[in-house]
Amino acid sequence: MGQKVNPIGFRLGVYRNWDARWYADKEYTKLLHEDIAMRRLIGSRLRNAGLARIETERSANQLTVIIQTAKPGIVIGKQGASVDALRDELERISGKKVRVTIHEIKTPELDATLVAENVASQLEKRIAFRRALKQTLMRSMRAGAKGVKIQVSGRLGGSEMSRREWDRDGRVPLHTLRANIDYGKAEARTTFGRIGVQCWLYLGDFVTATGEPIAPGKDRAEDRGLEDRVPVPAARITEAPAEEVTAVTETVDIPDVEIEEIPTEDVVEIDEDEEVIAAAGVDPAATVEKVEKLTPKRAPARRKPVVAKKPVSVSRAPKKLVKKTDAPAEVVEEEEE
Repeated sequence: MGQKVNPIGFRLGVYRNWDARWYADKEYTKLLHEDIAMRRLIGSRLRNAGLARIETERSANQLTVIIQTAKPGIVIGKQGASVDALRDELERISGKKVRVTIHEIKTPELDATLVAENVASQLEKRIAFRRALKQTLMRSMRAGAKGVKIQVSGRLGGSEMSRREWDRDGRVPLHTLRANIDYGKAEARTTFGRIGVQCWLYLGDFVTATGEPIAPGKDRAEDRGLEDRVPVPAARITEAPAEEVTAVTETVDIPDVEIEEIPTEDVVEIDEDEEVIAAAGVDPAATVEKVEKLTPKRAPARRKPVVAKKPVSVSRAPKKLVKKTDAPAEVVEEEEE
């Protein structure tokens, strides 16, 4: 059995940053339990708000909570009433001044936690799990993901034996540290038990160690400045104006050269074959005599016509015995001839 590693924890400190950005030496246990209580409170209050990620930052006398959600309107409420109530409860838990910041997720199809929650909500509505998986995969790939993998486990379809089913589209390189893989999980609470949903999203590769990923659908060569390797569309190619192009011409003084005139009377037309023979230094008359001596003319030999022989037919039938009779002498002579 393969041991699965959490993709987010696998990349912490290398390409990804922590969700809780604070340090404590003596009060670490107390602050850790405060963080867990605050996350549970926010998750329960904003269950239907498309909550993706909660980040916390601590200073001396202030606590900053960053909420990433797909539906910021539900989190804020009418005239900010929901945010104020949430802030008061967080201050009561931590005992410090709390600052709440809300970030909107514009493409929820590219967030693993939101994708897993979407599949879980469909399973709670009694939609077939295979159909839910394929529809969710298609939406994420259309949104610009390079690879998606979703796995559901539990009593699928109300069966007595629990099992795991998964589906994947594209590529999900889990062993590549440079790959920006988002991981999320959710639970579907059905009448016959809970069904767990896991989602892996491959969004591209990280450029720097600060965690700046390449935007989905964008070539890596463009971000690294290698535009000469990337084909430029025809719309971006513009012709240079005619004013910028300047032709450079130089004048060269040619000295006067005397040209001798060849009289036409002395010119003799020479054939091309004769020029080749003269250049080789071979006398044409001598070569013709040698060729004639080496190859004497011979009359072609006449062949006798071949007469086709008649096929001899062999009969395997037994010969008939013919009785000798006294034939006349004239007939016998003719036979002998």
